[in-house]
Amino acid sequence: MDFPERFSNLPAYAFPRLRSLLDAHAPGGSVVHMTIGEPKHPFPQWVTDIVVENASQFNNYPQNEGTDALRGAFADWLERRYSVRVDPDQNLLALNGTREGLYNAAMALCPEQKNGRKPVVLTPNPFYQVYMVAAISVGAAPVFMPCTEESGHLPDYSKLSADVLDRTTIAYICSPANPQGTVASREYWENLISLAEQYDFRIFADECYCEIYRDTPPPGALEVAKEMGADPERVVSFHSLSKRSNLPGLRSGFAVGGPKSIAAMKQLRAYTGAPLPGPLQAAAAAVWADEAHVQENRLLYQEKYVVADEVFADVPGYKGPEAGFFLWLPVENGEEAALRLWKETGVRVLPGAYLSQGKPGANPGEKFIRVAMVAPKENMQRALITLRDCLY
Repeated sequence: MDFPERFSNLPAYAFPRLRSLLDAHAPGGSVVHMTIGEPKHPFPQWVTDIVVENASQFNNYPQNEGTDALRGAFADWLERRYSVRVDPDQNLLALNGTREGLYNAAMALCPEQKNGRKPVVLTPNPFYQVYMVAAISVGAAPVFMPCTEESGHLPDYSKLSADVLDRTTIAYICSPANPQGTVASREYWENLISLAEQYDFRIFADECYCEIYRDTPPPGALEVAKEMGADPERVVSFHSLSKRSNLPGLRSGFAVGGPKSIAAMKQLRAYTGAPLPGPLQAAAAAVWADEAHVQENRLLYQEKYVVADEVFADVPGYKGPEAGFFLWLPVENGEEAALRLWKETGVRVLPGAYLSQGKPGANPGEKFIRVAMVAPKENMQRALITLRDCLY
């Protein structure tokens, strides 16, 4: 029996790869998990009550594109957060988590050719792995743009040749960035949108960490595009409750974009999508409408930024994140550092090379480790001190 070749060369996913690296060795102390971006702060307790109140909806097939109440909550949140008002019917689509949307948007919107040639999908490097797999799935060539200290830890797509840009159909961008925590400035968005207008490609803006920041709310791609008067189809933005509200298991995300883009995504999703169950849609609508718990959550992360800055104040090359909840820590070799840390202390972190592409010596993540600041503050502080004393 034959299998498709298009996925045959995929590297092992980051977390199975990490298990292969670490699990053959005993931990050197009490295990502390700092690998996965799974928030551990409390979520609003009233979420459970709303699910129970709407439990009868489990007897019905859920609405694929999201209930009117849920899409209305998306629209209201966008207006509060970005001062952008969109049509809930034409510009919004509910998602079963944004990973689904980031993948299926490429399936729905990437043409088979551009200018008579194989299309290109641009992705930052390091990157959220679904970007690469989406490109491969639509028969496009993924082009990885290194995000280094020299580039401000964001991809500078303007450095690419006109030949590549002429073939580009989609450019993924994550802001605040995973893993570096860098925020795309208003000027960055303006330059990228102008480049997309010049070469006629779409921007897929992964903005799932936009509600976790130090002091200034990160600007959004959609608000900048509207201010510029860009083509309404130029940007598709993706948002989620996973980080904003500590509800990764609720699987509430959404895509917002131009009416033609959203219509194409809805059409595909009618055949392939897995809609959010009705009781969860009801709960999600209430969570998107509430800001009090988001402010409390943000304060907890702001306290963690202070802790991290104090712990690593004397570590050469340390740069605290502008936003998000990851530390991107410089080391000589990410795999060696992660293995040593595990064997000597029991603290579990992710080698940066597992989030990026490139041969040894040319992989922008190989001299970093990613550390998720999701544990309670006191536990996190102890683990960070242990990490520092072991590696630096």
